[in-house]
Amino acid sequence: MSNRTVFFISDGTGITAETFGNAILAQFETKTRHIRLPFIDTVDKAHQAVRQINHAGIVDGKKPIVFTTLVNMEVLGVITEGCQGMLLDMFGTFVRPLETELGIKSHHRVGRFSDASKSKEYQSRIEAINFSLAHDDGQSNRDLEQSDVILVGVSRSGKTPTSLYLAMQYGLKASNYPLIPEDFERQHLPPVLKAHKSKLFGLTIHPDRLCEIRNERRPNSKYASLENCRMEVSEAESMMRRTGIRWLSTTTKSIEEIATTILQEIRPERLIY
Repeated sequence: MSNRTVFFISDGTGITAETFGNAILAQFETKTRHIRLPFIDTVDKAHQAVRQINHAGIVDGKKPIVFTTLVNMEVLGVITEGCQGMLLDMFGTFVRPLETELGIKSHHRVGRFSDASKSKEYQSRIEAINFSLAHDDGQSNRDLEQSDVILVGVSRSGKTPTSLYLAMQYGLKASNYPLIPEDFERQHLPPVLKAHKSKLFGLTIHPDRLCEIRNERRPNSKYASLENCRMEVSEAESMMRRTGIRWLSTTTKSIEEIATTILQEIRPERLIY
């Protein structure tokens, strides 16, 4: 199955189909070629998609696997009738049985981001992203009390990508603040953070991994030296223990795992899914 093609087809962005499909494919030891076909929202586009899918099957010599979250039944019909691959219709599998069970019809809304201009949740997400960018790496102390979570840790421990993921995925206003040698000399958190202790969450990382990451940024510098990395990580973890800050190591964890742990610990009142 090493040369099999997988398609993700949607009348929206295709993110849902790809996320769900990848979660299923991860259960199998196989290498596949992935093709996302977003915005398949007309019959003509559906016919083009069918031709692309069937051509891939001829080239590979194996049936393509097709994950779809198509809402438009006419468009889905073209794919269903013409596709010579293994079709996995996720909305058909889950939405229609729920319609029967609940006794109501679904909205049949195209995509998570449809009509974004009228979506309060979407606008809140954009606001959260802008907030997180403005409060990245301690750039601004203004309106820090509006933060849903404030990440602290040494430089390059994963604070920025985690903050942006929390903003983009959950609409949370996530600030992040670096712990620097001056903080370790004073033996306490930056004063601006003390009033927000309940929102603080610490990220740490194994010194060896930190050394690798920093050397990519500033090779052969004191900042990236293993000795300095060991000192900073040790001091940061000691400070977190003393001040009672919840924390985790990002060394072997994905952004998704880090964010999920933070949400379980901080439990912000305002969450957007």
